[in-house]
Amino acid sequence: MYSLIRPLLFQFDPEDVHHFVTRNLKAFNRFPGGAALSKAMWQVDDDRLEREVFGLKFKNPVGLAAGFDKNAEYINEMANLGFGFIEIGTVTPLPQPGNEKPRMFRLPADEGLINRMGFNNKGVDMAAGRIAIWRKSRPASQENIIVGGNIGKNKHTANEDAVNDYIKCFDKLFDVVDYFVVNVSSPNTPGLRALQDKKPLTEILMALQKRNLKDGIRKPVLLKIAPDLTNEQLDDIIDIVAETKIDGIIATNTTINREGLKSPGRLVKQTGGLSGKPLTERATQVIGYLHTKSNGSFPIIGAGGIHSAQDAIDKLNAGASLIQLYTGFIYQGPGLIGSINKKILSVK
Repeated sequence: MYSLIRPLLFQFDPEDVHHFVTRNLKAFNRFPGGAALSKAMWQVDDDRLEREVFGLKFKNPVGLAAGFDKNAEYINEMANLGFGFIEIGTVTPLPQPGNEKPRMFRLPADEGLINRMGFNNKGVDMAAGRIAIWRKSRPASQENIIVGGNIGKNKHTANEDAVNDYIKCFDKLFDVVDYFVVNVSSPNTPGLRALQDKKPLTEILMALQKRNLKDGIRKPVLLKIAPDLTNEQLDDIIDIVAETKIDGIIATNTTINREGLKSPGRLVKQTGGLSGKPLTERATQVIGYLHTKSNGSFPIIGAGGIHSAQDAIDKLNAGASLIQLYTGFIYQGPGLIGSINKKILSVK
């Protein structure tokens, strides 16, 4: 069904389509019987899909990557589509509009997207409030849905002060999310990727770990990394995980690489992070490198270019414990979630 309406949706601006689809999805789920129909059409429920990773039990290993639900507005709807976990954000301490529009571009010939959104979001207070409301009102069928909080810094916060932005987001979300993701790898906030260097990154992660205990409760902390890191930089990441004792890595964010693209030059030349199929192989390579060089000492969530069930299996085989979708979800539709879970069951 999605394959029939996708050509029509792809005639319009990607960001406008995103808002149109999510608004209508929310309306559909509020309509009597809508939520039940969504579950019946898309969900795959099987105890064999459960995964326990960094101390949390996931209903299934297929998650929604950060960027789709920036403001924690669609947790209920995404759960009804069959995602086992939903990562909201990236959120920043203060609301910010992001970069000027247009800021998202489809590359159909490559099954990719280029975005330079710039951490547009309504601020951490708004997100925290919405997650709290969802937790109080969610149906019993969503009790086992895991929610992660992806946190970043405001655009005008200097890098030397960035740690304070991450702390503010961490404190605000601590009571309502199940795990955290530190995002220093988006290419769309000026200077942000400089925070991936060993010294500033270690400082941020250590500062969060020192605060990571409240009423006897500790939350898993993960780091999201770029696919453009060299092997030497990946070795540094492995050292940082060991030194800071964070709980895992998300590999990977979007890429600034444009090699091998088939799309017209006017699209390829757009600045921003590239996601989708052009990232499939590199993201899997990064997962495999980290898993092998670390001797599997920490969990990895695989993201980047998952457009088929086999793409997901490849990332799991490379060493990922869980996987996340975004661009593949946009190109393939919600049926991709179920097809991945069914494939996982078939190869067990």
